[in-house]
Amino acid sequence: MGLNNTPSSERIHIGFFGIRNAGKSSLVNRITNQEVSVVSSVKGTTTDAIRKSMELLPLGPVEIIDTPGFDDCGELGEKRVASTRKILSVCDIAVLVVEGDSELNVTEKELIGVFEEREVPYLIAHNKSDLISGFADDEKNIYVSAKENKGINKLKEAIGKTLGNAKKEIRLVADFIKENDFVILVTPIDESAPKGRMILPQQLAIRDIIDANAVCVVVQPEQLEHTLKNTKPALVITDSQVFKKVMNIVPNDIPLTSFSILLARYKGFLDTALKGAKELNNLKDGAKILIAEGCTHHRQCEDIGTVKLPKWLEAYTGKKYNYEFTSGHGFPEDLSGYDFILHCGGCMLTDKEMLFRMNKANEQKVPFTNYGTMIAYINGILERSTEIIK
Repeated sequence: MGLNNTPSSERIHIGFFGIRNAGKSSLVNRITNQEVSVVSSVKGTTTDAIRKSMELLPLGPVEIIDTPGFDDCGELGEKRVASTRKILSVCDIAVLVVEGDSELNVTEKELIGVFEEREVPYLIAHNKSDLISGFADDEKNIYVSAKENKGINKLKEAIGKTLGNAKKEIRLVADFIKENDFVILVTPIDESAPKGRMILPQQLAIRDIIDANAVCVVVQPEQLEHTLKNTKPALVITDSQVFKKVMNIVPNDIPLTSFSILLARYKGFLDTALKGAKELNNLKDGAKILIAEGCTHHRQCEDIGTVKLPKWLEAYTGKKYNYEFTSGHGFPEDLSGYDFILHCGGCMLTDKEMLFRMNKANEQKVPFTNYGTMIAYINGILERSTEIIK
């Protein structure tokens, strides 16, 4: 997958934080070698998070995020600070930009506290080092000058060293197959996907299978039975929405799973999703369910999140529920008002953000699962669809 085609969810996210006028935007412009952020001596010039995708060796595709000053004030400023806090849920590493060699102030110390609380690795970039002397870098503190374009490469190298192998090595599907294995992907035309494009989990699976030097065949559900007559695949991966139809076609001696279950494993929340799905039986009539999606696609009349899943849940349990829906980055931090959380696969969200959401649910003791795991559960195929993973 090329640099320009790498989705945001598959990039390493590097956030630049600090108080107003510390030089965050100037430093981001130097790091990216572009005028990404507007620079001014006026405090509070950056009012919204600004993102830039680029390649940063040796890390590969990354997303640089320039954030508003954490000491912003007033009603609007408080909202910007809240937004900055939320950005930490997607960051793989944080860079705290401070001015020169001065002692950290209360706000900067607070930021470090938030980094540590969220378990986000961080560096301190001492900007405006051209105005001081006698400084020395160490593993945590890097001295730079955005104005003089000094220390920028050292900062890039330090970011790479700090992250090390923080990006997961787990594969989506390749560790379940071997070279020359035959894998069938069942991919019905998804009405919610833009015309002429496949949804991201399908793209990721195809690429991972090819990288494993295996053979990938993509079929629609109507073509599956005919395809199986001609070959016995090592694995069948299906879209969750046709799980029931596919499981009735694929013989029991052929491993079967779904894109959604593989994605939950890939992003690190499958165990929680498996436990959460089984909590459906404990929900009472009238329970409040949050159905959350990471993307903001246009809802179709047969949308899976707002239409199909509520219908399937109620048909399975015979109960009526109250639903609330969120999309994009609008996931609430206070989950105390919900009895159950049903999340999409999170293909458009980073691992960090999906785990942040999962952990919020776990902390507040709200069952958490994803679409595909739930669909497998209510169709009685959860055990079979996870056999390959155990």
